[in-house]
Amino acid sequence: MKALITGASTGIGREMAKNLHKRGAELILVARSEQRLNTLKSELGGKPEVIALDLSKPENCTRLFELTKGEKIDVLINNAGFGTLGEFTEIPLETELNMIDLNITALHILTKLFVEDFEKRDSGYILNVASIAGFLSGPLMATYYATKGYVLKLSLALSEELRQKGSRVSVSVLCPGPVATEFDSRAGVKSSLSGLSAKYVADYGIKRMFKRKTVIVPGFSTRAGVFFQRFVPQKLLLRICYKTQNKKR
Repeated sequence: MKALITGASTGIGREMAKNLHKRGAELILVARSEQRLNTLKSELGGKPEVIALDLSKPENCTRLFELTKGEKIDVLINNAGFGTLGEFTEIPLETELNMIDLNITALHILTKLFVEDFEKRDSGYILNVASIAGFLSGPLMATYYATKGYVLKLSLALSEELRQKGSRVSVSVLCPGPVATEFDSRAGVKSSLSGLSAKYVADYGIKRMFKRKTVIVPGFSTRAGVFFQRFVPQKLLLRICYKTQNKKR
């Protein structure tokens, strides 16, 4: 089994690499920081292949596929992404466009290219990392929430298209709640809710992916929140979300 993981140098992606390594998978690890990738490579015994690329540049996504399409990838994990906290009118446009390019465009390109390859072989797993933010609209993190909504909806639709064709290619979407990673520091969050460990989320996500589960939500309380939010009026949800995000400032 061979797996390609984007955003592999930290957080959930790093823990997913460790999990799949223990399962005996050959790994291709992708992130911006070559130094961090090499550190992880050393921890895993020097076996993984590392590719340092900034996937917020669409041409690098195509390049990544060209570099790896002959490797017969069995598992694609689209984990790279980031968020930013603040008023929509205050966050620099360049930052938001960079977020859209990484969270949406890169994931879309890689999913598109690899699923076509997987379909030809009639096998393969794709795990797209979204968030419980994908189920909501997020005042003070408006663009981030919107990008994760895109990831969720795209993954659901693609999964059903493949099912209707009787394909053995599996598409799953991982939707964690708060996770203890470097996400908060990059997003500019000074304080956040206590969250699950990145290891727990990674292990849970991979286990459910191999069971071909479509929507994967780690943690009982998070799953309960996703279930019950559908019964709450939209305006009230928006106010709750605003207050929650505002506490992080």
